[in-house]
Amino acid sequence: MTTFDEREDTFEKKFALDEELHFKATARRNRLLAHWAAEQMGMQGEAADDYARAFVVSNLQSKDNEIAGKIAAALKGSGITAQEEDIRSRMILLWEDATAAILAGQ
Repeated sequence: MTTFDEREDTFEKKFALDEELHFKATARRNRLLAHWAAEQMGMQGEAADDYARAFVVSNLQSKDNEIAGKIAAALKGSGITAQEEDIRSRMILLWEDATAAILAGQ
């Protein structure tokens, strides 16, 4: 194997690991966000867990702006006013928490 082939293989492995981290962090962030929204809507315990789990599964392919919109709509449906900008800010903080937890092996 040449040096070029070894470098290419290394870059491909790093890309795969980065993609896996991104997927896991996004799913964890969405779960944390949905859990927060469930608590805002008065759900607790298993009901909040079920809501968060269902939200993550139903939004695996959704973009961040769609996620923020869906959370805002769910909160609005429960009579809670939330700006999408505030939800996006919370998403950034939760992304950082999720990424740090995954990198720490949690």
